[in-house]
Amino acid sequence: MLKERIEEVTRANQAFYEAFESLDVAQMDRLWAHQEYVTCVHPGWALRVGWPAVRDSWVLIFNNTFSMQFELTEMQIQVAGDLAWVICTENITARQSADEKQESQVLATNLYERVGEEWKIIHHHGSPVMR
Repeated sequence: MLKERIEEVTRANQAFYEAFESLDVAQMDRLWAHQEYVTCVHPGWALRVGWPAVRDSWVLIFNNTFSMQFELTEMQIQVAGDLAWVICTENITARQSADEKQESQVLATNLYERVGEEWKIIHHHGSPVMR
């Protein structure tokens, strides 16, 4: 049972990063719980609380990004009942324009809640890793 839940959360987390890479807010919409208690902290940003504020943060990022790719490393996944968390290092290659490439590392924590048969993200926190 625990192994199956970890596999489900692994797939949910993969879908989160696929939505992130797609820069498609509709795809991101499907993955988040649309609740007042969801939270998000992007690197260098203030805390966003509640689905409307969290969604707006994704719209801002997606509208100002040309492309983004992730390679996840140091991934740890834990499940406890209907909650799960993923801790990983995001190795990011991003472009603000076609010829402006940036590479960075972010230490991320993603918290998921099981809603029915689906794992919905309820918290994302990213902190920059200084090289």
